[in-house]
Amino acid sequence: MPKMKTKSSAKKRFKMSATGKVIGGQAGKRHGMIKRTKKFIRDARGTTVLSGPDAKIVKGYMPYDR
Repeated sequence: MPKMKTKSSAKKRFKMSATGKVIGGQAGKRHGMIKRTKKFIRDARGTTVLSGPDAKIVKGYMPYDR
């Protein structure tokens, strides 16, 4: 059986935590910051843990990173 391929876009954008959760960048910060509240901008710094349905999709893109 051939090897499964990892999507290059996924391995550049996401990583797995030690407990198997998917970590990715915070959404909603590309543009339009003037209309966002200061609290949103503060809370959206850095990375975040993806929700369950999103994490399931990303795990399918990275079959060997489990």
